[in-house]
Amino acid sequence: MISFNLLILVSLAYVVFLFLIAFAAERRAAQGKAAWMRSSAIYTLSLSIYCTAWTFYGAVGYAARSGLEFLTIYLGPTLVMIGWWWLVRKLVRIGRTQRLTSIADLVSSRYGKSPVLGVMVTVLAIAGTTPYIALQLQSVTQSIAVFAASSGEVWIPRDLNRAAMWVAVGLAVFTVLFGTRNLDAHERHHGIVLAIAVEAVVKLCALLAVGIFVVWGVAGGVGATLDLIDASAQSQWAPSPSRWIGLIFVSGAAFICLPRMFQVLVVENSDERSLSTASWAFPTYLMLMSLFVVPIAVVGLDLMPAGANPDLFVVTVPISEGRQGLAILAFLGGFSSATSMVIVAALALATMVSNHIVVPSWLNARTPGAVVSGDVRRVVVMSRRVSIGVIMALGYVYFRLSGGGTALAAIGLVSFIGVVQVLPAMIGGVFWRGANRWGAGAGLIVGFSVWVWTNFLPSFGIDAVISQAVFVGGPLGIGWLRPEALFGIVGIDPFVHALFWSMFLNTSAFIIVSILTFPNPLERLQGAQFVNVFDYSSGARTWSKTAAQAEDLLVMSQRILGGAEALAIFAREAQSQGKAGFQPDVTPDFIGRLERELAGSVGAATAHAMIGQLTEGTMVSVDDLIAVADETAQIMEYSNRLEAKSAEANRTARALREANEKLTALSIQKDAFLSQISHELRTPMTSIRSFSDILRNDDVEDGARKRFAGIIHEESNRLTRLLDDLLDLGVLESGHVQLNVGQGMLADVLDRAVIASGADNGKLAIVRKAGNEAVSVRTDLDRLAQVFINLISNAAKYCADESPQLLIIVRQLTGQTVVDFCDNGAGIPSESQSMIFEKFSRLEDEGKAGGAGLGLAICRQIMGALGGDVTYLPGQGGAAFRVTLPEAQALAAQ
Repeated sequence: MISFNLLILVSLAYVVFLFLIAFAAERRAAQGKAAWMRSSAIYTLSLSIYCTAWTFYGAVGYAARSGLEFLTIYLGPTLVMIGWWWLVRKLVRIGRTQRLTSIADLVSSRYGKSPVLGVMVTVLAIAGTTPYIALQLQSVTQSIAVFAASSGEVWIPRDLNRAAMWVAVGLAVFTVLFGTRNLDAHERHHGIVLAIAVEAVVKLCALLAVGIFVVWGVAGGVGATLDLIDASAQSQWAPSPSRWIGLIFVSGAAFICLPRMFQVLVVENSDERSLSTASWAFPTYLMLMSLFVVPIAVVGLDLMPAGANPDLFVVTVPISEGRQGLAILAFLGGFSSATSMVIVAALALATMVSNHIVVPSWLNARTPGAVVSGDVRRVVVMSRRVSIGVIMALGYVYFRLSGGGTALAAIGLVSFIGVVQVLPAMIGGVFWRGANRWGAGAGLIVGFSVWVWTNFLPSFGIDAVISQAVFVGGPLGIGWLRPEALFGIVGIDPFVHALFWSMFLNTSAFIIVSILTFPNPLERLQGAQFVNVFDYSSGARTWSKTAAQAEDLLVMSQRILGGAEALAIFAREAQSQGKAGFQPDVTPDFIGRLERELAGSVGAATAHAMIGQLTEGTMVSVDDLIAVADETAQIMEYSNRLEAKSAEANRTARALREANEKLTALSIQKDAFLSQISHELRTPMTSIRSFSDILRNDDVEDGARKRFAGIIHEESNRLTRLLDDLLDLGVLESGHVQLNVGQGMLADVLDRAVIASGADNGKLAIVRKAGNEAVSVRTDLDRLAQVFINLISNAAKYCADESPQLLIIVRQLTGQTVVDFCDNGAGIPSESQSMIFEKFSRLEDEGKAGGAGLGLAICRQIMGALGGDVTYLPGQGGAAFRVTLPEAQALAAQ
C-alpha cells in the first residue's frame, strides 16, 4: 500500500529536482554557456508540452469510450510537422525577424501593429486556455485522490478542491520564479525549456513502462493482448467521418495556435535548422506516446471494476496489481504532463497580458515628465507575475464551476476550438497580402462569439450558465439560435457543430471584410514582410528619417531594457557606424532594429507606439511604399542596391561634415587653449615675480614675509601641476609612457582617489556599493587612481545641484569590469559630448574649473595605455562616465 505522505514527499522531491535543473540552466545561459540547450533534441522535446494530461491520462479514457478516435489528436500535429513543415518554418522565420513574443504579437504586428487586435487575441487565448488549465488541475487532483483512496483515505469534493487550489498555487510560484526573474529581449526561457525537456522524457518513459507492464505483465504477451482487443467493444467501433475530419483539423490547428505551442515552437526557437529534426522526431515521439494507449484501455476495462474512471487506468492498473513503484512513476509522468503545460501556458498568456493590455494602459495613464531608467521593465515584470496568478485562479474557477467530473477529452476539445479561432487571421496574414486589420478583427469577434455560445458556455452543463429552456427553445424563443442547433440545423455532433459554425463564420467575416476594406500603408508593408518573409528576412523597415535624438531613444530604451542592455545596443550600433561612444546616428534602419529589440520585451505594438511618440509619427518612406507595391524580385533587388548606395553616400557625407565640424571646433579650441595656457602661465609667474621683488626689500615684516612666501609656493605648485599635465599628456600621446604594473584591490584604488581628490570634505556626497568593489586588478594602480581622481574632481567642480552627489558603481559586463561615475547635476549637453575628451576642450564656464581643460584628455590617454577605455554615458540624468578595465586585467577576487 502506498502511503499518501510518501506520494507527497516524492512529488515535492520531483519539483525540487526540476527547480534545480531550471536554475542551473538559467545560470549557464547567463554565463553564455547555453549553446547545448539550443540543440535540436532539446527543441524537439520541448514540443512535448502538446502531450498534456489529456494525452497521458485522457487518451486512455478516450480510447475506452470512443475506440481509435484518440488517434486524431496525434494525427493533426503529425500532419502539420510532416506536411505543413513549410508553414511552421515560415512562422519561425517571421518570429525571428519581427522579434515576436506571442501569438497575439504575431497578429498585432502583421496587421499594422494594431494594439486592438493584440488585446482581442489575448482575451481569446485566455478564454480558450482556461478550460485546458482546469483539465490539468483535474487530472493531478484525481490521480492524487486515487493514491489517497489506496491508503484508505476517501476524498470528498472539498478535498479535491483544496488539492487543486494548492497545485495551482505551486505551479504559479514555479512559473513566476523561472519565467519572470528577468526580462529577455528574445523572450527565451532556457531554464523552463530544459525542465520541460526533462519532463518529456519522464512522461514518455512512464507511459511506456506502464504499457510494457500491461502487455507482458498483465495480459500475458502481445498475442494475448491482441486477442483481448479483438474481443473488446473497441474493435467494433465505427468512426464518424465528419467527426474524424473535424478532430484531425482542430488538433493540427491547435498545434500552431495554442499560446503554449507558439511559445515553444516559434518564440523559443533559436535555430531554424532544428525544425528539420523536429519534423520527424516529434511525430516519432507522438507515436511512442500512443503505442500502448489501446492495450492499457482494453486491459483496464477488463481488469478494473465497473464504473472505474478510464482516464486514470494508467495509475489504477499498476496499483491494483501491487506495483507501487510503477504507480508512482506513472503519477510522476502524469504530473509532468500537466505541470509543463500549465507553466508554459501561464507564461505565454502572462506575456500577452503584459505586452498588450497592462503596459499600454500604464503608459497611456502616465503623465508626461521625468522618467526612471527601467520603470517600464519593472511594470512588465510585475504585471506578468500578477497575470500568472490571475490565470491560475481562472483555471481553478473553471475547475470548480465544471465540477471536476467531465471527461478530460471533452474539456480539451472545448479549449482547442476556442484557440483555433485565431487561425484564419494567422494563415491569412502570412499568405494573403490583401488581408487587413478590419477583416482580422471581424473574424475574431464573430468566431469567438460563436464559440462561446455554442461550445464554451454549454461545457459547464445544462442550467449551469445556460438554462435548459434556452437549449431547447433558444434565447427569447428564437429557435435558430439554439446553442447546439444553430440556424435550425439539428442532428450534428455538438463538437462538429461548434467547430464548423465558428470557423465558417470566422473565415467568412475575415475574407469579406478584408475585401471590402483597404489596408493602410503600414499594413501593406507588414503584409509584404510577412508574406514574403524569405525575401525580406532582414526585417521590416517602417520608419522614415525623423528628428528624434539618439539620447531620447536611449532614455526610452533604458526604461524598457534597463541601463546596461540599452547602452550595449547603442554602443554596438555606434560601432557599426564607425563611431565611438553610445550615440549612433538616428537612421531609419537603426530605428527599425531598435524597435525589434524592444518588441522582444514589450511586444511589437507597444514598442512601435513608444518609438512613434519620439519620432513624431509612423510615416512610411517612399522607398518602403515602392517595395510594398513592387511584386518582382528583380525590381526589389534594384531598389535595395539604390538604397544601399544612397545610404553609403549619406554616411560618407555625414562623416565629412562631422570631421569638418570637429576640425573647426578643435581649431577654435586650440586658439582658446593657447590663450588659456598663456594666461595660466603668466598668472603664477607674475605673482612669483611680484612677491619675490617685495621679499627683496628688507623692511618686510615677518608675518607678511611668511604670507608672501606661501603665495609664491602655491603659485609654483600651480605652475608645476600645469607643466606636469602638459608633459604627461605629451608622454602619453607619444606612447613612451612607462607603466608600473602591480596587483591591487579596486576598492583600495577608489578609496585613495576619493581622499586625494578632496571629495571627502562633505561638500560632495559620494555613494558607493562596497560589495561590488571586491575586485582584484592587475594594472598600473597609480595611473588608474589618477583617472579616478580626475573624474571625482570634475564631479566636485561641475555638479551644480544644491546637494551634489556622486554615485560610484562597479559592474561586471560581458566579462569586463566597469566603474561608473554618475553625478546628479545637469549633465553635459549632447552637442558637447563628442568633444569633452579632446585635449583642447573645455566646458563653457572657463573660470570654474581653474585649469587648462586637460583632465579628460589625460584620462582617455591613460586608459588607452592601460588597455581599457573611458567613455561618457548619455541619458543618465547628470554627467556620467564609464571606466572600462580590460578583461585580462580584471580578475575576480578570491
